[in-house]
Amino acid sequence: VQLQASGGGLVQAGDSLRLSCAASGRTSSNSAIGWFRQAPGKEREFVAADKWGGTTYYADFAKGRFTISRGSARNTVYLQMNSLKPEDTAVYFCAARTTGWASRSPDEYDYWGQGTQVTVSS
Repeated sequence: VQLQASGGGLVQAGDSLRLSCAASGRTSSNSAIGWFRQAPGKEREFVAADKWGGTTYYADFAKGRFTISRGSARNTVYLQMNSLKPEDTAVYFCAARTTGWASRSPDEYDYWGQGTQVTVSS
């Protein structure tokens, strides 16, 4: 599975961004996809995860502001981020887990995209 994350940018606090994760490969449409982020000097942290037909998970900071969804072809996963805050500044990564359900743990994922930078100014 190959993953391509895009959609990051520089925005102001309160703005919105939609990140995209395009997955390709034989099992991409059935894979669980997770979004993670990593700020400078911090560990990678879970944001949201989804698997078609399964449970969707959100980190507490993402609930009510971020929404994970899939395109009609199921191999593109979006992360809609609203009401962005400066503390949301990070590199956002998408990851695929080819077997099993969506997970909050980065160790459960088999493939990672290259990341897209999100910078939120105050």
